[in-house]
Amino acid sequence: MTVHKPTSGSVVLSWLPVAAMAVVAAADVVAGPGVGFLPLVSLGPAFSGLVGGWRRTALIGAVALLVCVGLGLYDGLFEERRGFTAMASVAGVTAAGIAAAVMRLRREAELASVRSIAEVAQRVLLRPVPRTAGPLQAAVSYTSAVAEARIGGDLYEVVASPHGIRAIVGDVQGKGLAAVETAAVVLGAFREAAHDEPDLVRLGERLERSVARELEGEKFVTAVLAEFGSEYEAVFLNYGHPAPLVVRESGSVDFPQPQSFALPLGLGAHGSEGPRPYRVVFAPGDQLLLYTDGVTEARDPGGSFYPLGDRAGLLKEPDADRALEALREDLVRHAAGPLHDDAAMLLLRYHDHAG
Repeated sequence: MTVHKPTSGSVVLSWLPVAAMAVVAAADVVAGPGVGFLPLVSLGPAFSGLVGGWRRTALIGAVALLVCVGLGLYDGLFEERRGFTAMASVAGVTAAGIAAAVMRLRREAELASVRSIAEVAQRVLLRPVPRTAGPLQAAVSYTSAVAEARIGGDLYEVVASPHGIRAIVGDVQGKGLAAVETAAVVLGAFREAAHDEPDLVRLGERLERSVARELEGEKFVTAVLAEFGSEYEAVFLNYGHPAPLVVRESGSVDFPQPQSFALPLGLGAHGSEGPRPYRVVFAPGDQLLLYTDGVTEARDPGGSFYPLGDRAGLLKEPDADRALEALREDLVRHAAGPLHDDAAMLLLRYHDHAG
């Protein structure tokens, strides 16, 4: 179980109602009866209703009433209506604070429920990739652009099919539930077609038809498909997606590009020719990183893009998960704050089991 320690900011807010009442009481005592600070005691339950629970707000309100009575007696205000008016003000603000606290806690509970459902949906949609598939070892990383977010439009999958090991990494245009629904369509179609279609091009055409049926207007999905067969090579289909990163056993780095660029999935109806497969040597000891543009388009405070090729040395770590985590942490440090776009990375390593 994870224990969340209160932050310094939350501690300050929790003590703010008490501090407000203490300041008002001290100012009233110092200034004397003629100034009229007494109604400001209601600041205590007012602040408590904004940051605390309803029980704490009721307690702060009770304390505020006691302070109000004490100061009213000290100032001699109960000889006239001012003391009773101040008490009515404190009681009214306390009641309003309790109501505000109850409504806020209900909204927070509803938000927590929605986030929990979204997290479950994310696990179903982006299920863990197999750690090993044939001679390949896989690791995946997903960094949301918003710290609280649990779900987004980036997608990835690895399938060990009768026709070879097949992988996809994609990025759905847009955000929110619409992007999630589209990602679910793409992943569902890929998981099924990866087993059924013997040819990678036909697999891509099937994805195109599935996406075209679901999307409207100019919406699209960029994606790169990869296939690994019995030969020491990888075959790619690129639908307007960033080029894969290949890190050789020697440490050299390459971003293999297609001979011609194709439109993203969902825009095939515009009459353009689909992507052509291209082959890249992928031998034991080599690494392949498929990623979304949230990685390469992450900027530092000076506006410079993340230099992925220069950071490939971070993938030397023997453990694939730790290597990818080191790259992710370096990406976050480069951005020096929350990313402006989701960033998904799929690392595939070729291990020669015979060696």
